[in-house]
Amino acid sequence: MRRPGPALLPALAALMLATVPLAGAAVAREMPSTATTAPAAARKANVVILATGGTIAGAGADASNSATYQAAKVPVDKLIAAVPSLGELANVRGEQVFQIASESFTNAQLVQLGKRVSALLKQDDVDGVVITHGTDTLEETSLFLDLVVRSDKPIVVVGSMRPSTAISADGALNLADAVATAASPASKGKGVLVTMNDEIQSGRDVTKRVNIKPSAFSSQWGPLGMVVEGKTYWFRAPVKRHGTSSEFDIDTIDTLPEVAIVYGSGNMNPAPYTAAVQAGAKAIVHAGTGNGSVAGYLVDTLKDLRAKGTLIIRSSRVGDGFVLRNAEQPDDKYDWVVAHDLNPQKAKILTAVALTKTGDTNELQRIFWEY
Repeated sequence: MRRPGPALLPALAALMLATVPLAGAAVAREMPSTATTAPAAARKANVVILATGGTIAGAGADASNSATYQAAKVPVDKLIAAVPSLGELANVRGEQVFQIASESFTNAQLVQLGKRVSALLKQDDVDGVVITHGTDTLEETSLFLDLVVRSDKPIVVVGSMRPSTAISADGALNLADAVATAASPASKGKGVLVTMNDEIQSGRDVTKRVNIKPSAFSSQWGPLGMVVEGKTYWFRAPVKRHGTSSEFDIDTIDTLPEVAIVYGSGNMNPAPYTAAVQAGAKAIVHAGTGNGSVAGYLVDTLKDLRAKGTLIIRSSRVGDGFVLRNAEQPDDKYDWVVAHDLNPQKAKILTAVALTKTGDTNELQRIFWEY
């Protein structure tokens, strides 16, 4: 290749100088400088705290009173004000729905709470809901909401084992963790969640196992995740139907039928079963020993009640495991239902919700498998 002659060099240099600014201008148009362009700030989630009372709103006479106190005394505005960091996690506002100890919850109040949660989550300006709740029946309310609120927005139920006035009270951190979880996009579609003792539990699975320690709540299948310094970390996801995949809808439920639990033991008398039906129970959850066992001398009583229209659901008083169909009892023959891995109190909730749709035992058993 021949080199350009001396006469061409000035012309080539001029051409190169003329094209450099044009190329630079083109690049500037395609890739604007980021030095003067600030990134858009992430929008804070809008979280509504619905207060219902319980120990988290309790107060004792002295800071040393961690077990002796009055539940349901502190209003929601003071609960929020006591945790200033909530404002860093989300835009928070509160509503006082009830001010009761959770053992006093009625079916009517469950329905009222469910309808309020559903209405809030339909609003575009609400990203999640936190419910402060007493721990005694927190697991029942959590499952109920998991079944009937048809939304994929986060619903987080939270309580505490010590009143807010106690030394080392656990409510403030539990509440902060609940707001962080409700504000997290990663919480969407995971059903109702429960935040206690740094853990995120499934509202379906969680149960209260200890009545005196902050580490009171757990699930036999383990937590879904944890909250650490306002951040959520996830390890598994629920597989049972809930939320938007549920066939139940709180907007169509106004009342819940009566369901009774009868606790099984040795030397059991059949009278509690018949008394429950006489009092209006449409179904009986038998909290049996072991694998939901029914004593031989009780079988005829339960068969007779079933023949007269009362649904019989076999559950277990044992904390973990699940009841096997047609194992301890010939459930197909007797037309009974098994609660699978739901404990008696949760089986009661699912039965009551299911009865708003069907009284067929085959359908009811399907519901227990799927939910």
